[in-house]
Amino acid sequence: MLFVLDAGNTNTVLGVFDGDTLIHEWRIKTDRHKTEDEYAILMKSLLGHENIALSDISGIAISSVVPPIMFALEKMCTKYFHIEPMIISSASARQFLKMTYPNPQEIGADRIVNAVGAIEEYGAPLIIIDFGTATTYCCINSDGAYHGGLIAPGVQISLEALYQKASKLPKIEIQAPENVIGRSTVEAMESGVFYGYVAQVDGIVNRMKKEMGTTPSVIATGGLAPLIANKSETVDHADKHLTLKGLYKLYSSNQHSR
Repeated sequence: MLFVLDAGNTNTVLGVFDGDTLIHEWRIKTDRHKTEDEYAILMKSLLGHENIALSDISGIAISSVVPPIMFALEKMCTKYFHIEPMIISSASARQFLKMTYPNPQEIGADRIVNAVGAIEEYGAPLIIIDFGTATTYCCINSDGAYHGGLIAPGVQISLEALYQKASKLPKIEIQAPENVIGRSTVEAMESGVFYGYVAQVDGIVNRMKKEMGTTPSVIATGGLAPLIANKSETVDHADKHLTLKGLYKLYSSNQHSR
């Protein structure tokens, strides 16, 4: 079995593949202060709940945009799983992902993994939208090469800024209001945040398509992908497992190349 981990700024997504099938997935809070022993206890608990022993894991692949967490995760893998993990970076993925981007080392590991997973699943050209701490848009050209993209503040960042900077506005959760026109302060905030992001997605995607000069498939991933995609006019597929699929593909390709 393959154990995959994608460490984001807010959440870490974990998955287990049996062959090429994702059989389990978990989402935990990213904690920069946990030790390798604390992470091991958590992983053992999650895996054990599904009757998977640490010894059942034969490989591990990790992508991360949080450098401080990597020491603990790598140490956990070698100390408790007795496995040297495959760490995904722009350098390690370069042989499996074509680039027209001027400085590939600048690209976050999550964006690379998403690109590999999306090309494998949907072909090219593509626009990939990842709703995380930041909302990222990635352009994959017709040749299947990573060409560039955008980075915008994430939905949760915008919500927190609204709550912190406007003293009379309450704290709310993101959801899809039935109507665009709110009939209360809370409804107005919910509508403004939600439909504001839906409009951002559609506006940016249409501009990207115009620049690309093609008709790419548009894939949304991340925790809020299904919610936003449901009201978007431009998103073709919401795939919340895209990053985990990309990690599996990169690990498998690396093993095959060896």
